[in-house]
Amino acid sequence: MPEVGALLMDVTRDQVGEFRGEWAGRWALRPVKGGVEWEVEPGDVRPVTAEQKLRAEVGKANARSRGEIA
Repeated sequence: MPEVGALLMDVTRDQVGEFRGEWAGRWALRPVKGGVEWEVEPGDVRPVTAEQKLRAEVGKANARSRGEIA
């Protein structure tokens, strides 16, 4: 099981999310820039690539600099 905060790719949504935890066999992910969590089957998630991780981190930093997130 991933650590809370780990970045993962939800292949069904083609979206990177932060791992938040596990409930009833499903994993909860949250958008990197914040927002509403969604649930995903563990089999539909894979580790992010180095490029995906960098894009997510830069996007989060840019959103923070614009005051969109704390």
